[in-house]
Amino acid sequence: MIDHARDLDAVREATDRLLSATGKLDADALTEPSRLPGWSRGHVVAHLCRNADALVNVLQGRPMYADSETRDRDIERGAPRPQAEQLADLAGSADRFEAAASALADWSRTVTLRNGVTDSASRLPFRRRVEVELHHVDLGIGYELEDLSDEFVSREIDFLAERFGGHPDVVSTGLSDDRGRVWTTGGGAGGGPVAVRGTAPELLGWLSGRRDGSALTVENGPLPALPPL
Repeated sequence: MIDHARDLDAVREATDRLLSATGKLDADALTEPSRLPGWSRGHVVAHLCRNADALVNVLQGRPMYADSETRDRDIERGAPRPQAEQLADLAGSADRFEAAASALADWSRTVTLRNGVTDSASRLPFRRRVEVELHHVDLGIGYELEDLSDEFVSREIDFLAERFGGHPDVVSTGLSDDRGRVWTTGGGAGGGPVAVRGTAPELLGWLSGRRDGSALTVENGPLPALPPL
């Protein structure tokens, strides 16, 4: 069962870690490339700011973004800001998300996200946590997938395995980690089943597009190619 209150606490902790880490960077560090192609670290931080405000929109019954072009322009406009302005926005937008989430009464209602995706309101705190944790890794400032809590990694593998489940371009794939946990995904494409084994952080890295899967062991075929998230 989803515990949105616990997830809100975890979002707060993840945001505090991110603010502490980025606050220790050199003044020009946000202008340097992130691990995301074409994005500086400033782009990543600007995206996190606007994502928090977009989730406030969702919580309050408005469209997540006006449109994709506006979303992209806001990130581009925010990326080159001075570090102090970026971090103030990151903290302020996080506070706005927490306030909106704390005021929500009906966590069981269905909400609409970007591109028409729907979900339960109760999952929004975890969705925000995913944004903060994985984009902290994307900054390339010493926080790695191996630093994420095992609880978080397992839950996000659950989510991504479900997301790719039945996908027409992904063969049936069984996942297992070194602790004996198993997942299944894909199945919409012919072939398989392929067996993929590795540590939970490596599995998450592959599923989320943050690692190439070269550290994983694959049997009964090549490592499946996953569609972009």
